[in-house]
Amino acid sequence: MAELRGLIERYESNDYQVLVDIWESAVKATHDFLAEEDFLFFKDAIPNEYLPQLEVYVFRAEAILGFMAVNEQHLEMLFVHDAVRGCGVGKQLLGYAVEMLGVNSVDVNEQNEQAVAFYQKQGFKVASRTEKDSLGKDYPVLLLVID
Repeated sequence: MAELRGLIERYESNDYQVLVDIWESAVKATHDFLAEEDFLFFKDAIPNEYLPQLEVYVFRAEAILGFMAVNEQHLEMLFVHDAVRGCGVGKQLLGYAVEMLGVNSVDVNEQNEQAVAFYQKQGFKVASRTEKDSLGKDYPVLLLVID
């Protein structure tokens, strides 16, 4: 697929519906390990609890196609709409995060093998592993770091 070109910019809106739609598309394509009740929990928590507390950036071509959220030097989330996965949107968002925002770490569900491979291809390495996620659920998490 051809690499998409777009603009990365800070998202200054409290209307998170387009981001939730992107999140849902990405998660349905990559998180087959996620229990339905956890999916529904996050679908509500992301716009209401998480995103308002974080710096949010979007990749915009003709429309918003992907987004990331950052807390200091930690990438909290990066999601790309499934329709444009593999077109360079995630790579461009991550490059911006590292180069412009100083991001040097990210937590990734170990079961999301596509994401783990993506971050490793971009130079991240496994620094640690936990058996449970931050909510105590049985989803092993890898802390990935870049030098």
